[in-house]
Amino acid sequence: MGRSSGKQTSTKFVLILSCGGLLGAALIADLLWASSSYSSSAYMSIASNWAPQIHQSTIIVPKKVDKKPQEGPAVKDNKDAIPDRVLSATFADLPGPELQWEKMAAAPVPRLDGAAIQIKNLLYVFAGYGTIDYVHSHVDIYNFTDNTWGGRFDMPKEMAHSHLGMATDGRYIYIVNGQYGPQCRGPTTHTFVLDTETKKWQDMPPLPVPRYAPATQLWRGRVHVMGGSKENRHTPGLEHWSLAVKNGKALENEWRTEIPIPRGGPHRACVVVDDRLFVIGGQEGDFMAKPGSPIFKCSRRNEVVYSDVYMLDDEMKWKVLPPMPKPDSHIEFAWVIVNNSIIIVGGTTEKHPVTKKMVLNGEVIQFNLDTLKWSVVGKLPYRVKTTLVGVWNGWLYFTSGQRDKGPDDPAPKKVIADMWRTKLSL
Repeated sequence: MGRSSGKQTSTKFVLILSCGGLLGAALIADLLWASSSYSSSAYMSIASNWAPQIHQSTIIVPKKVDKKPQEGPAVKDNKDAIPDRVLSATFADLPGPELQWEKMAAAPVPRLDGAAIQIKNLLYVFAGYGTIDYVHSHVDIYNFTDNTWGGRFDMPKEMAHSHLGMATDGRYIYIVNGQYGPQCRGPTTHTFVLDTETKKWQDMPPLPVPRYAPATQLWRGRVHVMGGSKENRHTPGLEHWSLAVKNGKALENEWRTEIPIPRGGPHRACVVVDDRLFVIGGQEGDFMAKPGSPIFKCSRRNEVVYSDVYMLDDEMKWKVLPPMPKPDSHIEFAWVIVNNSIIIVGGTTEKHPVTKKMVLNGEVIQFNLDTLKWSVVGKLPYRVKTTLVGVWNGWLYFTSGQRDKGPDDPAPKKVIADMWRTKLSL
């Protein structure tokens, strides 16, 4: 009896233990399934934010169908047609009206990080990269009257090839240092002046120290040079100098120290309107030369793009104005003045948060100087940075720079020579 009772107790204990084990296994399996389901759901949610597929977060910008041809050269075939822009919301351009763009005669060479100055009906286009290993050392001229390129001439051998600072008084063009050579070589201190009527060059006093892509403008009889990057191409400079000039000649032997700019860095628009000096957008940091590289091979560094706008007026104190609609850099020669507004074309904005690739801008934006308000006044045929801009008889032109990989990918790819124009009504 005693042995029989022990067996029953043992059997019950085993049965209870087995049930408990099965229940525990079921709970663990359920927990693992729930965890897996959550992880899968979270991954799909994140992935859907970046996938360039058509879904609820996708913006589709339709192509405008022209009902009436514009004046000037027409688009002759489908290869010049502007494609639909389909892109993830992460990459979306700011909302704005469609513009009808005409493709004009391309520049003689493609240019990246070149410079341009408009004097009357002529756009003087300087230097720039052809490729990362080749830089231009000449000037091309575009005539807005007959929409043709011509009049090429050489730059001085000592003059920088990219990331120049530049300003004009309507005849003379004042050129401030920049980067000499291809890849990621450093900046120089050389400055020059070009007489656009005689095509002759003269030296000016060198800057106190080299600067790369400084904000440069002619204001109150003085060439002002601000910010840019220091000799290593990456560290922002805050210094601000000026030099008195008249009729293409320096009136001083040295640059004068002025009030430092509140935030340093390269690739900004610098504009003078109604005796006010504006510095717009830009970035802190840039590519640097790879340590020990004999060709100064470019090496990626972190850059911070910003939307800051600063102004100097009679008080000679920097004032902070309303920021741009979004951060914008690589716009130093991508602006014009139209109807008391500053118009800025393209540029670059903050990098993709996952791929860390550069993101190009595809908008034409306006800063109304009466209201000090920003607005988007149009879309470009594609996104583009370091483009060179002019305006003539109501037409807005842009040429050169580096465009995007396609309608659904805003990362930079091809260096271009294209010239486009559109009628701009403000």
